[in-house]
Amino acid sequence: MKTLFTIALAGFVSMSSLANENNEDLMALSGAKANYKTVNVLLKEDVGEARIAIYDMNGKRLHQRKVKDADRDQVIPYNLEDLPCGEYQVEITTDEESVSYTVNTFNRPIPVEELPLKANGKKLDNNKVNLSVFGLVEPGVEVEIRYEENDRVLHAETIETPKAFSKNYSFDGVEAEDIYFHLTDALGRTRVIHL
Repeated sequence: MKTLFTIALAGFVSMSSLANENNEDLMALSGAKANYKTVNVLLKEDVGEARIAIYDMNGKRLHQRKVKDADRDQVIPYNLEDLPCGEYQVEITTDEESVSYTVNTFNRPIPVEELPLKANGKKLDNNKVNLSVFGLVEPGVEVEIRYEENDRVLHAETIETPKAFSKNYSFDGVEAEDIYFHLTDALGRTRVIHL
């Protein structure tokens, strides 16, 4: 009787450690990662048949799908472009176990070249204006001050200051309202500033 009990206990212990290994196995054989607003779910070939579900921050199921047993690793992309950035849950379930991953989606950064040139102009008095340019990636801003009436260039220069600059301009016999700035930076971004 004692031997039977020992065998049963050993069997129970080995089965429970096997269950723990299976649970850890699914975690080792799967994954989920956000790439901007796309969630990529990885299933290695040993996972077998599985169900994938995506849930929003409030626990609402957004998508569910069954994946058949595959003879190779799979990456299953989910496009969340139409949904807000934030935290989502990915649940992967097989017949034996289930794991859950938390992913955070985020917007793709806008390349600097696509951002507007940051600058502003301000009238200081009737014949004096200030120009401020900031957020430069490379030094070199072509500054043209032109007449509002006919677009003729009154003054032109290139300022080679990195990152930012501020400069005051004074003109005899020219009112501040009669001119505007036309700027072009080293990346080719332009900005027109009317006072």
